[in-house]
Amino acid sequence: MSSNPEVEAEGAGAFLNGKSVANGTEQSTYATPQSASRAPSVTSFKSTSSHIQADATPATTASPFGPLKTPLGHALPSCKPLAAAQLTADQATKYAAVLAAVSAWKTIPTTSAKYAPSGPITDLERMWLTRECILRYLRATKWNTAQCLQRLQSTLTWRREYDVESFTPQHISPENETGKQVILGFDNDARPCLYLNPGKQNTKKSERQIQHLVFMLDRVIDMMGPGQETTALLINFKSTSSGSNPSVGQGRQVLGILQGHYPERLGRALISELPWYVTTFFKLISPFIDPVTKEKMKFNEPLEKHVPSSQLWDQYGGALNFEYDHATYWPALCEMCAQRRAAYQERWEKAGKKIGEYEAYLRGGKQPSIEALLAQAQNGTQGVDVGGEKVDIGGLKVQ
Repeated sequence: MSSNPEVEAEGAGAFLNGKSVANGTEQSTYATPQSASRAPSVTSFKSTSSHIQADATPATTASPFGPLKTPLGHALPSCKPLAAAQLTADQATKYAAVLAAVSAWKTIPTTSAKYAPSGPITDLERMWLTRECILRYLRATKWNTAQCLQRLQSTLTWRREYDVESFTPQHISPENETGKQVILGFDNDARPCLYLNPGKQNTKKSERQIQHLVFMLDRVIDMMGPGQETTALLINFKSTSSGSNPSVGQGRQVLGILQGHYPERLGRALISELPWYVTTFFKLISPFIDPVTKEKMKFNEPLEKHVPSSQLWDQYGGALNFEYDHATYWPALCEMCAQRRAAYQERWEKAGKKIGEYEAYLRGGKQPSIEALLAQAQNGTQGVDVGGEKVDIGGLKVQ
């Protein structure tokens, strides 16, 4: 049994040549719907607790028989997420206003077109509207409630229009055959690391390249532990050519997606080995990068300054002996993320399917759910301390 109290139920088993070993039984990761061929979306999951095990954490070091070929499941125990800032009275009031507004949403526009028809809000979309999600959009809009509501709805519409939930592992797999994007390890602040390796570009410019990035952003969010909201990007331009880099148009599209629909998700971006034409590219897109994002970008800094050596890929100067083998890594990553999404949804359903739920609870942390806090309120408890923040239970009446 894992000694980490925040270990999420993964059930990923040990992956060997495209097969998983769980409960002592070898199972093909390609033979079931919950596999690399089609990792189920959150909406398709029901209770899966029968195969989710708290002690099924993947290995965190290379085996004696060779390099590690699967993702790391958790940050080092010594690495903790940065504590969230306590809300001021004004911020708490604005959060409550936005929460009340989104709790009343019954429909969402199906496209961004003017006069687009609307469709009923789904459980998946309601689950996406967590407390921390609303706060991220409030921070991104400098606590302007009207702009926050507009952007929240805009992202839900974008996810529908871009059909994000249809991006299956099978569809995206060709883009990652060379390991040009790898989720591996966690930084000093327990952020999951997403390695971007443009020099391993293996496909021509297409919309699927953008879909690939969106798919991996959602997977790196799946890998976040309780209390974590951001990721670390490690971008290395070694062996790139001018033809393998994105066009300015693609760069602007990616920036629009990142800044518009994944606000406050970047913890740090560590960028290294830039050739002159990449430096020129950054200068061209620099006007479109918001100041907050620019502050998080670090160029040519030693990576071991930001990532523990034991979780830093040895190709990047760390001590982690890792080899990207697509046939092994890809199904392992997709299975691990699918099972984490299943556990996340199961907790959300168990706690009453509430908008504004705590992400730390949904990710298996010690944070009580809203339902649990409301139960305490009914028992006469007031001002419960949650994560260093006094929670006014009376203000938690959400749908």
